[in-house]
Amino acid sequence: MPTASPPPDTPAEQFFALLNDLAARHEFVRLVLGKHCGAEPELVRLVVRPITLHGTEQLSFVYSYKTRDITKNFTLEEGVRLLRGLLGPSFRNAHLLTPDEEIQLALSKKGKPLLRRGNKTHPQQAVASRAHDREKRRFIALERPFLEALGVTDTRHQLIPSMARKWKQINKFIEVFEHAFDASPLAHRRELQVIDFGSGKGYLTFAIHDFLHHTRRLEAQVTGVELRTDMVRLCNGAATQLGLDGLIFREGDVRSHQPERIDVMIALHACDIATDHAIHTGIRSQAAIIMCAPCCHKQVRPQLRPPAVLQPMLRYGVHLGQEAEMVTDALRALLLEAHGYDTQLFEFISPEHTEKNKMILAVRRANPALRPELLTQVAAIKAFYGINEQCLETLLLDAEAPYPPVGCNTGCGGR
Repeated sequence: MPTASPPPDTPAEQFFALLNDLAARHEFVRLVLGKHCGAEPELVRLVVRPITLHGTEQLSFVYSYKTRDITKNFTLEEGVRLLRGLLGPSFRNAHLLTPDEEIQLALSKKGKPLLRRGNKTHPQQAVASRAHDREKRRFIALERPFLEALGVTDTRHQLIPSMARKWKQINKFIEVFEHAFDASPLAHRRELQVIDFGSGKGYLTFAIHDFLHHTRRLEAQVTGVELRTDMVRLCNGAATQLGLDGLIFREGDVRSHQPERIDVMIALHACDIATDHAIHTGIRSQAAIIMCAPCCHKQVRPQLRPPAVLQPMLRYGVHLGQEAEMVTDALRALLLEAHGYDTQLFEFISPEHTEKNKMILAVRRANPALRPELLTQVAAIKAFYGINEQCLETLLLDAEAPYPPVGCNTGCGGR
């Protein structure tokens, strides 16, 4: 009868046996190596987290230096082997966190290891903790350098309290984009072009570049287009300082910047018909993903001539404005559906974080054939409300029409 393998007989071996077991059972939350004693004087600590990349479980190593972070991803076997070589020669302390336990391996200056285990919670508390961790999953780590450069975190990678709402918006945006990306024709592409119209200070532009380059390891060219010269200068300066390849900001708007190829078209808080021009640009370029957060629904509102039964309800300005917003965005969604896109309309973040919280998300279908029955629905809605013209429909009917002035697209809602 085969005998069981003897248990590890040293604290270090016990520690790494626990790490392997926890990783296999998906109960490894985070590992922090501290008390650096190696040859790199600028290195402060190493944070290791489990991640799933392209369907494969890996370990993400974030090397935190005094002025920058470097992230590298390894398989579990490679990561554990690397950690074995770092603990002792480079770090004297390892702190392993699980949903219900904290495990610490400390090495004295003479190299003597000491293993400590504690802070075990009640099983019900552990379940609650794991549920809380899932709820609080972040798609962009606070340690990412661009967050500090844009003033979202401080030099210790701690969230600045006044930026909490922006931080939630960034993560929700990337969460929405990830789901759309995986469902789109881009999921198996290695190179792609992303355009962000009205990029503002660049929070979301930097975030999507980081997600594509750092998390997905793709060759993506991300371009932020912004009318304000000072914002363009600020963002390009930050991108240059961080050494980010494939990220650039240009002065202009949806009328002046018309690239031949767009794989992902983003236009958040583009004012009034600037949203229509942005969507039209995405459709005309056959973009795989179109993401818009409309703003300032001015074109349709003065045209509304609702039937008599609705007039008492819509004589109140606030109701008329809400109706104009609903009708405008419904027409846009139907037109996207008609021209080959699976389209969703939803609130992508709580109204407490931004008033302009509705998103139109469109993913190009594998068979993007025109659907005339949806165009019939568009015509019926226009007739019901007495609408003569909707900008996106006009642009789609006359693809050669010149671009009229479209107002600002610089983010009235707070890009």
